[in-house]
Amino acid sequence: MADKTIPQATEAVNRLAQELGRLPGIGPKSAQRLTYYLLRAPAEQIRNLADALTALKARTHLCPSCCNITDADLCPICASRRGADTVLVVEQPQDILAIEHAGTYKGGYHVLHGAISPSEGVGSDNIRLRELTDRLLTGNIKEVIIGTNPNIEGETTAMYLKRVITPMGIKVTRLARGLPFGTELEYADDMTLSSAVTGRQEF
Repeated sequence: MADKTIPQATEAVNRLAQELGRLPGIGPKSAQRLTYYLLRAPAEQIRNLADALTALKARTHLCPSCCNITDADLCPICASRRGADTVLVVEQPQDILAIEHAGTYKGGYHVLHGAISPSEGVGSDNIRLRELTDRLLTGNIKEVIIGTNPNIEGETTAMYLKRVITPMGIKVTRLARGLPFGTELEYADDMTLSSAVTGRQEF
């Protein structure tokens, strides 16, 4: 593998560029640009960034109820006891942000922090599934909405969740998939059209 260090750069510059390059979506050139931007930035901005990074790890933890990220005893949604009888299961905390942005869902959540992927060695024990089942056994939840991603890993996880939850007598539903708003039928792929037809609702 080629050396990704920046030629003729100081050790400190190389080290920061290499660490930034470990972040998702940041390639060697982007890491280099960010490094030199930070090098030119005011010292106060650098201190604020360092403090924010330190606080991110020191002050945040998983919500004991839903496994979302929080810096309080419970995340804001669990603390509000909003829609306590419905739980929407998602793969990552950022999925909650997307759903909340839509503004239509008013229930609770559970974050798995991953999806089952046998090819990558990720099984049911590697995601926050036990926390979910414990919650279902001890709570008053009437419906679980599966909101895993529409890909192979997400579908595998969804099917596994259905097998685990259905015997508990809890209603299991899946987020609908189909044609996005504004899409023309001729440009939709076969899988999207199929999902749109089979998942149709009374109008």
